[in-house]
Amino acid sequence: MNRGSCIFPMLVFVFFSCGTFRGASKPPAEVPLTRNPGAPEAEFWDFPADPEFQRAGTADEIRSLVESGTAPSLIRALDLIRSRSLGESEFGRVMNALAVNLLKKVYTGLVVQFPPVDPPRNHLYTRLLQDAEGGRYTPPEANSRDYLEHVLPFLAYLQVRNERILSAVPDLEEAQKLNPKSVLAPYFLGLIYERTGRLEEAREFYNRVYTLSKECYPAVLGLVRILETQGRRTDGINLLLEQVQFNPDNRGLRRQLAFFYYRDGAWSTVEPLLGELIQEDPKDSPLYLMRAHALAELGRILQAQPLLDVYGASDSTSRLYLFLRSRLQAEGYQNRNAAQNYLRSLLRLYPNDEEASVYAVRLLLDSSRREEQAEGQDILRRLLLGRDPSEEVWSLAVYDAIRREAWWEAREYLSPLLKGRRSSQDLLYAFRVERGLGNNAGAYQAARELYERDPANEEWIIVYASALIDTSRREEASRIIDGRLARLGGGVTKARYYYLRSRLRTSEEAVLNELKSSLFEDPRNLDAIIGTIEIYRNRRDDRRVLYYLRQALALAPNDSRIKAWKEEYASQL
Repeated sequence: MNRGSCIFPMLVFVFFSCGTFRGASKPPAEVPLTRNPGAPEAEFWDFPADPEFQRAGTADEIRSLVESGTAPSLIRALDLIRSRSLGESEFGRVMNALAVNLLKKVYTGLVVQFPPVDPPRNHLYTRLLQDAEGGRYTPPEANSRDYLEHVLPFLAYLQVRNERILSAVPDLEEAQKLNPKSVLAPYFLGLIYERTGRLEEAREFYNRVYTLSKECYPAVLGLVRILETQGRRTDGINLLLEQVQFNPDNRGLRRQLAFFYYRDGAWSTVEPLLGELIQEDPKDSPLYLMRAHALAELGRILQAQPLLDVYGASDSTSRLYLFLRSRLQAEGYQNRNAAQNYLRSLLRLYPNDEEASVYAVRLLLDSSRREEQAEGQDILRRLLLGRDPSEEVWSLAVYDAIRREAWWEAREYLSPLLKGRRSSQDLLYAFRVERGLGNNAGAYQAARELYERDPANEEWIIVYASALIDTSRREEASRIIDGRLARLGGGVTKARYYYLRSRLRTSEEAVLNELKSSLFEDPRNLDAIIGTIEIYRNRRDDRRVLYYLRQALALAPNDSRIKAWKEEYASQL
């Protein structure tokens, strides 16, 4: 993005010093606070040669710029006050105060160095600003024709989100009549209607502002929020991107864009953007948690720790904070106990949090302690008894049933998933369940669908080759396995293919050779270890049986395939 294309060029060189406003040896003469309504347009914009007329013309231009209400016009007004040495005059002090207040309150996120603000205490505009600062709405005088007197009071309502703000509508409607070219009144009306749920009217006013000036980016943000509410997220992001291209240095726009990307789960896009935003404002606490989340989803969970440390200093009870802490312990440090402690703290504060409950169940079911497995199953039962269990809960129930080899139960839980989302994980579960039930034809159908979805996926190739062997499609299985073995360099995956090829061999010695090749590539391949045990049992070679059985028990002490052998050789183990 070309950051030099910013439409606010004045941001680059608008620097104000106290000396500019305090060091003049002779204060300039006072100038009128309102422009002459009878002055022709050319006289309003041009500067006559006479200094007095020039000063009056400058005052009219400054006031017009402030009333216009766009960020560039407000910054231009400040620059004119500085460059024409009006900062010590009553007019300059008042206009400085108005421009600075509008920039700070309406155009948050702009990087601008503001002049000192010291408005005359008894001036009407000063009183309106002070009342607004205190949250008091001061309506304009009856029959007032002053545009600013109609719009400035709304600054008191900028943070208000209830029906009370509707009381400002008549004043703002009148303001539109007084100056239909200003963006302030229609923008404030858009805010009112958005916050009171009248979104179509809000959109109408935000569009009116956008028509008047694309430089009023708060109105664009309003449009984006409405588009998101209406489910038009893509349109919202495109509108934001257009504005960011216009205003690449505008932090408020880029921050809003980051929230959009974050909600869309665009982790690789949002993570570096969040890093930039944090660097620009290290006190923006929510961004630390968002970036930590993005890093976790990108598989870089350990990099999230310092971000969580910073966020946790101000809020250690946030639901997402506790969840990410548990993930950091489980995935980053493989510390299940610490992860479960964070999850228990989370669930005490948020007992109905399904994501945390599902994560806790997974950790507990995978524990080697029976009491923790039982705790996980208790939580899972509560989730299944809920009003409408989510797909994640059904998936977890399938996982637990497969783990227990409760194949009919697993098929029942899997049924709604296959009818609904039918993900690759669901099909993999279907392959395992149907195989467990002895339905090799059903397992083959699931494996074939997986393979056809992604023929380059190594896991799906292995599943499909296994199903081919189970259904006596040996020739096709052999072609696939031999082809993969010829291409693979070595390691765990190659070990799995050697094991599959052992299932195609007919002589015991040939089978054993393939199993030895598998274990050479991966000594922890449980299938190959179990196959080797079976051969040595047939040969009555108890010494080698015990050697491999000890390895199997170390890898999977509860595997049903070795349960009988564990009992048979218990006295020798």
